[in-house]
Amino acid sequence: MVDKISAKIQQMFDDIAFKYDFLNDLISFKFHKTIKTNAFKKLNLNENSKVIDLCTGTGDVAYILKKMQPSAEIYGLDFSKNMLSIAKKRYGDKINFVFGDCLDIPFEDSFFDAVSISFGLRNIENEEKAIGEIYRILKCNGRFAHLDFARLNPLFDFFFDKITILIAKIFSKNSYAYKYLVESKNEFKKPKDLIKLFEQNGFKFICQKNFLFGTLSVQIMEKND
Repeated sequence: MVDKISAKIQQMFDDIAFKYDFLNDLISFKFHKTIKTNAFKKLNLNENSKVIDLCTGTGDVAYILKKMQPSAEIYGLDFSKNMLSIAKKRYGDKINFVFGDCLDIPFEDSFFDAVSISFGLRNIENEEKAIGEIYRILKCNGRFAHLDFARLNPLFDFFFDKITILIAKIFSKNSYAYKYLVESKNEFKKPKDLIKLFEQNGFKFICQKNFLFGTLSVQIMEKND
């Protein structure tokens, strides 16, 4: 099993921060931006929404959410200082970026109308605690969107793994990080198991949408209490 000790994951993302977007664009042929835009439409944001993007990294999803609803109050949270530094330089005049951990989110109960997380939950050692924190900070009837690899397309997975490792070896001094990406992807839960886990932690399933022939998947959940 991959090592998900928080301090090591934090250091890994600090190390790759300044090449993170370049390599993401290269590996995905920039498709990830279009997919992220489509994935979060079902959050149903309005002009009064308060929204937080967890594991926000360099802030691309937070910025996508801001473009969807310019009057909404958007936050981005991450525990990588280097990632947040890039995010603040790019979007700090539009988005409230916060240093923090998904296992102890620094906001009061029922603060947000919507929560998003992309390619981040599988990096957290205690998934259930993070889900509990998401549930806690959401308002009643608030929506939670989770986007990650779905592992529903074995052929894509095979080529993605090979290409990712090759690109990392060529362009990144920290090839371990992309070896970790492949291994964590292959160990992570599939959408149906994630939905079950979210439901076990109080969420109601709203919908699921797959992208690139089952390569990626977003699950939309709702807090009802």
